[in-house]
Amino acid sequence: MASIDTVVSTTMKVTCGRDELAEKLQLAGRGVSTRTQSVQILGGIMLRAGGGQLHLSATDMEISLRVSLDAQVEDEGAVVVPGRLLVDIVRLLPAGEVTISHRAEEGVAEVTCGSASYKLHTYAAEDFPRLPEIDPETAFTVDKEAFVETIARVSRSSSRDESRPVLTGILVRFEGEKLIMAATDSYRLSVKETALDKGPGQELEAIVPARALSELLRVGQGGEAGTISIGVQENQIVFGVDDVWLTARRIDGQFPNYKQLLPETFEAEIQLPRDEFLEIVRRASLMAQRKSPLRLRFESGELTVSAQTQDVGEARESLPMSYTGDTIEIGFNAEFLRDGLESVGDDAVRFKLISPLRPGLILGESDDFLYLIMPIRLAG
Repeated sequence: MASIDTVVSTTMKVTCGRDELAEKLQLAGRGVSTRTQSVQILGGIMLRAGGGQLHLSATDMEISLRVSLDAQVEDEGAVVVPGRLLVDIVRLLPAGEVTISHRAEEGVAEVTCGSASYKLHTYAAEDFPRLPEIDPETAFTVDKEAFVETIARVSRSSSRDESRPVLTGILVRFEGEKLIMAATDSYRLSVKETALDKGPGQELEAIVPARALSELLRVGQGGEAGTISIGVQENQIVFGVDDVWLTARRIDGQFPNYKQLLPETFEAEIQLPRDEFLEIVRRASLMAQRKSPLRLRFESGELTVSAQTQDVGEARESLPMSYTGDTIEIGFNAEFLRDGLESVGDDAVRFKLISPLRPGLILGESDDFLYLIMPIRLAG
């Protein structure tokens, strides 16, 4: 993959509409580093004017975001401006045309709109990290709707514990015409298989930071139908969607073999109306505070959902169901259970259980999505 060559000039002057500039800056700004101890320039957004467009780039070295907008370019050039500050200023400017000008010898960029004028100290564009481009020879496209829906179904299960980097990522695998994504934080596991009209034509696998895919989900949701361009290289992966380019550093390591985590047999399978069950779980979860478990009691013809937190209160609610097996009472983390049910896209949900101390499995009406959740040992 080629890298972007920064246009370095002693001057830059560009004019564009406030609303579109604010929208695009908001997008690019999500790539700005928020770490106070990081390299200062990573807290900036690079502005590059040329060819009738203003290009915006930001990176924290884990992910980068790039977006462009049409502009009147009087002087081509590039400069890096403090990102969060620029986003906030442009968002609050009066309606109208915004002009951004920069003279390298002054070390400031001036932002003007009507009578409003702001001067911001800048960083040198040549010090900004070079960001990779998609190589057309190795890139491929996939259906946008299918890809972002798959992210949405699994992303909640990724870990936020930086001490185990592999679990902070989502496994993305292409097998022929099938896309598979898996995520786990060791307490729950989500796996989604999605059929594609067109895949890369070869098997590809990468562990992509969950944060990067969450940003891609944010960009790709809604809007018109289309495709996502994907380019994979040794240590990075590049996504292009709706004129936004997102780069993510691939996570090194071995993702857990999730197939080995799935029990081969279950003692009980119960089918429930997804929406009704989910609403009960949401209500009862209000009383599952301070790590108190949500209790599910499956008995002949009825499911009882309950929660109790000392000095807070308790909740109990029942749902009729078709079940004739032995009574099973099992506890789950309320948030994790709710996430699993919300990730099921069907009208009915299937619950597969073994015992109160073994994982439970949540599926929809088909087997293309599964959510494995560890139980919490119940007192008494």
